[in-house]
Amino acid sequence: MKKATLIILVLTFLCVLSASSQQKPFVFGFKAGPNIGWMKPDAQGYESDGIKGGFSWGFIADFFLMENYGIATGFDVIFLNSGLKMPHMEADGGETLTGTLHRKYKLKYIQIPITLKMQTKEMGKFRIYGQIGLGTGFLIGAKADDEFIQDTGETTNTENDIYDDISFIRSSLILGAGVEYSLGGSTNLLAGFSFDNGFIDILKGQNTLDPTINNKGYVNYVSFIVGIVF
Repeated sequence: MKKATLIILVLTFLCVLSASSQQKPFVFGFKAGPNIGWMKPDAQGYESDGIKGGFSWGFIADFFLMENYGIATGFDVIFLNSGLKMPHMEADGGETLTGTLHRKYKLKYIQIPITLKMQTKEMGKFRIYGQIGLGTGFLIGAKADDEFIQDTGETTNTENDIYDDISFIRSSLILGAGVEYSLGGSTNLLAGFSFDNGFIDILKGQNTLDPTINNKGYVNYVSFIVGIVF
C-alpha cells in the first residue's frame, strides 16, 4: 500500500511538472566555432607568448529540471593552441646551445562539460541563457611548433610531438552566455561564447637549461559558438 501511494505521488508530481513546463524536458544538437587560447605560466623565467587561434565542435545535450533551469552536457572536440617563451638548452653534436624557446602548443582534447544552464522566458522568438560549471578534458593529441633563438642570434624551427610532455587530464571552470532564436517547434538556433579557465597544471618535466625549475602552466581559452538544437 505504501509503495502504491509513493508511486502515485511521484507520477502526480511528474505530471504537474510536465504540465507546468512549456518546453521539452531535453534537447539535443550540434555546435561549432573558433576559439582563442593562451598559456598562463607559473615558473621562473617563463612568459606567455601571445594568444593563438583554434577551433572546436561538439554535441549538445540539455536536460531541463524546470522550465528555465537545466543541466547542459554533451562533448566537445577542442583544437586548443597557445604559446610560451622559456629559457632553453639543447645539444648539437658535442656542442651545447643555449637561448630562448618560443613554443606554440597545438593540443587536442575531448572535453565533457557539465554546467548549470539558466535561461529567460521567450521574448518574441528570442531567449537569453547563461551557464556555469566544470569541464573535464582528455588529451588525444599534442604537437608543438618550436622556434629556438640561440644567444648568438641564430634561429632554428622544428615541429615536435609533445604528447608525453602534457598531462592527460585537464580540468576547468566554464562560464558562458548567449541567445537562442526559435525556428519553430522545438528547433532553435543559438549563438554565444564561453570562457574556459583551466585550473590544473598541464605541463610535465623540467626546464632544459635549469632542471631545478619545473615546467608549469595553465591553458585557458574563449570560444565563440554557433549551433542548432532540436
